Amino acid sequence: MHTVKVIAAGFALLGVLLLIAPRLNTGGRHPIVFAMKLFIPLWFAVSVINLIVGITRAGYSFLQEAPILLVVFGVPALVASLIWWRFGRKVA
Repeated sequence: MHTVKVIAAGFALLGVLLLIAPRLNTGGRHPIVFAMKLFIPLWFAVSVINLIVGITRAGYSFLQEAPILLVVFGVPALVASLIWWRFGRKVA
């Protein structure tokens, strides 16, 4: 259940960045692309913190937590990558 909550938090962060994307100064680039470039490293840092908490507080080993890290980071990052791909393409 904790994994689902953390993934939901990732989607919430993604949503917040998409909401504030038009206000972000991007120097001429599409603001959604800038928001996705900001989201992916930020979400990776949060995912690694979740891994560290799982190891130090919950008592799991690194080998037990590593697949969870892939899922927790991967699902929201995949959606962000698809959004980036969709809005990052040049329009002819």
